[in-house]
Amino acid sequence: MERYRAPIIIVAGLVGVALVSVFVFFSASQPAYACSTVWSPAPTASPAAGATPALGYVQPDMGRQHAGLGDKVTYTYCAPASGSHYNKPGSAGPIPPRVYGPSDNVIPEGWLHNLEHGGLVVLYTGTSSGATAEGQAQMRAFYDTFPPGPVCGTPRGVSGPVIARFDQMSTPFQALVWGRVLFLDTFDQAKILAFWEQWGERTNPEPQCPKPSPSSSTAPSVAPGASGSSAPSATPAPSATSVPSATPVPSASVAPSPS
Repeated sequence: MERYRAPIIIVAGLVGVALVSVFVFFSASQPAYACSTVWSPAPTASPAAGATPALGYVQPDMGRQHAGLGDKVTYTYCAPASGSHYNKPGSAGPIPPRVYGPSDNVIPEGWLHNLEHGGLVVLYTGTSSGATAEGQAQMRAFYDTFPPGPVCGTPRGVSGPVIARFDQMSTPFQALVWGRVLFLDTFDQAKILAFWEQWGERTNPEPQCPKPSPSSSTAPSVAPGASGSSAPSATPAPSATSVPSATPVPSASVAPSPS
């Protein structure tokens, strides 16, 4: 031991450095989030004659805790319209509103904070037309003409819209406000804008201006059709009666809290 003390110390040091490097690499390569289920709500009854249909489905609430940077969050339902998120404005969450490309590293922990502040998030899968050059151009044009918030008049680019890729979804496109999801088979701009006008800045738990009076609330919801249009809800609150019928999926990640 005395004769080989120096070589032993050197070898032990190298082994320690190697183990630390492997741990760091393994930690960095782990998914930033996981999904317990891909959410697909059960159909509901049609609205009464003459009733105004309410677009989207109310998703069961998953809370709004702050997560530490680098923490892995498991969401019960994906795409999540609530849940744990980062609280580092401008970078980790809320993230800058814009159109994010298919290879951008965008995760729910970031854009969920945008939803909490009343922003709109539009998601597309990597196999949808949204991931094509033509689809990206269409979404950029949509972003450039996006209207102010229907309640607070918040200008485009403050809280939303965020348009990003997210693969753990039951439809090619989905539009989200806090607690409510609009299912879309195509990038239906008219329906997204109607959804925003109906629910934008009304369901978020951190209002950015005084809430509207009850008289301005939307009528009871109805169920959406194949294109994912509507679901019943007594009020435009994120807690509602829609019961999800979700399909278990393995944990997943994209490639790249209340404040």
